[in-house]
Amino acid sequence: MRTFWRRTTRLLALLLATVLVLVVGTALYLDFALGRVPAFTDYGGRVEAARGTNWLLVGSDSRAGLSAQQEQELVTGDAADAAGARTDTVMLLHIPAGPGAPTLVSMPRDSLVPIYGYGRNKLNASYSFGGPTLLSRTVEEATGLHIDHYLEIGLGGFAGVVDAVGGVRMCLPQAIHDPKINLTLPPGCQQLTGAQALGFVRTRAFERGDLERAEHQREFLTALVHKAASREVLFNPLRSVPMTWRFAAAVTVSDQDHLDDLGRLGLQASSVGEGLVTATVPTSGGTDVPGVGEALLWDEAKAAELFTALKQDRPIPREAITNTP
Repeated sequence: MRTFWRRTTRLLALLLATVLVLVVGTALYLDFALGRVPAFTDYGGRVEAARGTNWLLVGSDSRAGLSAQQEQELVTGDAADAAGARTDTVMLLHIPAGPGAPTLVSMPRDSLVPIYGYGRNKLNASYSFGGPTLLSRTVEEATGLHIDHYLEIGLGGFAGVVDAVGGVRMCLPQAIHDPKINLTLPPGCQQLTGAQALGFVRTRAFERGDLERAEHQREFLTALVHKAASREVLFNPLRSVPMTWRFAAAVTVSDQDHLDDLGRLGLQASSVGEGLVTATVPTSGGTDVPGVGEALLWDEAKAAELFTALKQDRPIPREAITNTP
C-alpha cells in the first residue's frame, strides 16, 4: 500500500510539474510573441505620472498580414488604398488607483490639436508623422495626462479576436447601411461576426460622423471585453485558447509592456460590470483649417474639467461627460 501511495504521489507531482512547465512556457512564448514598439519617449517637460493608470488604446487601419481574400472579406481595401500609417480609433482608458469605476474616453481622430514639430493638425496625423511615439506625446500634451501603457490592434487582428470569441451580441436602435464598406445591419439585437463588427466600428455613415462612430466603438469594446471574460468563453478551451493566441498575435504594445500588464488590464476592464464611465472629449463644433481640412475643436473648458478630474483620480463632473445622443 505504501508503495502504491508513493507512486501515486510521484505521478501527481510529475503531472503538476508538467502542467506548471507548460503554463510558464506558454506565458513566456506569448509574451515573446507580442509585437512591441517604442511608444514613449522622455521628452523635456513631459508630465509626470499621477494616481491611477492610463492606457492609450489605438485601432490602426493597418492591412499588415492580410491576404487578398481577407482584404476582400473585410472590405478593407489593400495597402495601396491606405498608404502611410493612420489611426482609425484613439481611446484613453483611465483605471483609478482606489475605489471607483474606470473611465473610457474617445478622442475623435479629427480633433485639432498641437503636434510637436508640426503645428496644429488632426490627432490622427500625429500617428502618420511619427507613429506611436508622437501619438502618445500628442495625447499627453493635449490632455495633461501621463500615458503609462500603449495597446494597438489592426483591422485583421480585431476581426480575428471577435471571431475567436464566437461573435459579439449588439442591439442596434436603427439599421446601418454603408455601401462604401459593404455594411448592412438591420435594427434589433444580433450577433456580429468579425467582419460585421469591423464594419460597425469603422463606419461613419451617421449624421454626426466621427462623434457617433466613437460612441459605437466604446459600446462595442465594452461588449467585447464582457464576452471575452464570460464563462461561455473562459471555461471553453475551444474559445479561450484561440482567443488568447489570436489576441497575442494581433496586438502591438509598448516596449515597456508585458503579458502581465495585459492580464491586469483584462481583469480590471472585465470586472467593472456596468460601472464603466464612457465619454467623448467635449467638442464645440468644427472648423476648416488651410492645409488640414475640416477638423473638430475641443470645448476647452469642459475638456479641461474632464482631464483634470482624471489626473486627480476623481470622478468626472457630470457637465464634462459628453456622449453622442
